[in-house]
Amino acid sequence: MSGPSTLVLLDTNAYLRLAKRIRPMLGIAFGQKRYVLTILDDVESEMHRSSTLKSKFPWFDAEDLAAERLAKRIRLSGEEKAQLEVAQSVLRGWVLMNSAIYTTGGRSPPSPTDCRVLAFGQIRNSVVVTDDLGMHTLAADFDISVWHGPELLEKMLTAKLIDNCQVKSIFDALELNGDLTRTWRDAKHTVFVKLFGKRGM
Repeated sequence: MSGPSTLVLLDTNAYLRLAKRIRPMLGIAFGQKRYVLTILDDVESEMHRSSTLKSKFPWFDAEDLAAERLAKRIRLSGEEKAQLEVAQSVLRGWVLMNSAIYTTGGRSPPSPTDCRVLAFGQIRNSVVVTDDLGMHTLAADFDISVWHGPELLEKMLTAKLIDNCQVKSIFDALELNGDLTRTWRDAKHTVFVKLFGKRGM
């Protein structure tokens, strides 16, 4: 008998870094804790508002990916929507009151959409996947579970949802696109040291 699942919410960048090379990806339970990946409608909205994102990720509107997002997207009840609005407002207010915290060490202040994603993690007791350092700081302030992208990739690999070739292709693509953030670069030679070896001295 299958046990309860743990929702894992991808922010826009986390989705874009993985979705092209892991298909299908959303709605599939994996690992001992039965993690299930999902996204909010906001990912779709954010993509279609940005001509830069649309030109950089033309594959986003591919028919199979669009159908997967539509089928596996989280539906919120009226009560949950109200809770989400309140939680988002609290998080956003905290960011605005403490903006200096989010502008040091390579961080940038979480946007209203970022706050909404973290608010979902809070009200649904789910894990949020983001490589945004400001979001990690905010999540720590409110005890919201959050992972960097490589942490999710490691769990998917351990659960055999993906293989070593897919991991390598994701890293290669991020490097080619100039999208290999510090956490991804570090993970290459720590989390995935068996694939990539130790960083040269």
